Amino acid sequence: MKDALKSSWMLFGIASLTLGLAPFTPEPHLWGKIKWILGGAEGMQPVDWFDFLMHGAPWILLIISGVLHLKDGLTKTTEV
Repeated sequence: MKDALKSSWMLFGIASLTLGLAPFTPEPHLWGKIKWILGGAEGMQPVDWFDFLMHGAPWILLIISGVLHLKDGLTKTTEV
């Protein structure tokens, strides 16, 4: 599982920039949801939370992939 997450970083990056931010105008959808949540999430329905998770999933996978790459790189440099 770790190897699949590490090797798919480019797919996660593309998904984050396209699916994670779409629609792009007037502002990225995920950014609007984050602002809504930080503003108290007044009036958010379950479908809005699901939408937030779906648009946020590529970003979460990209972050996990990046952390695994960094962790692997740090352990290789300390073993030398």
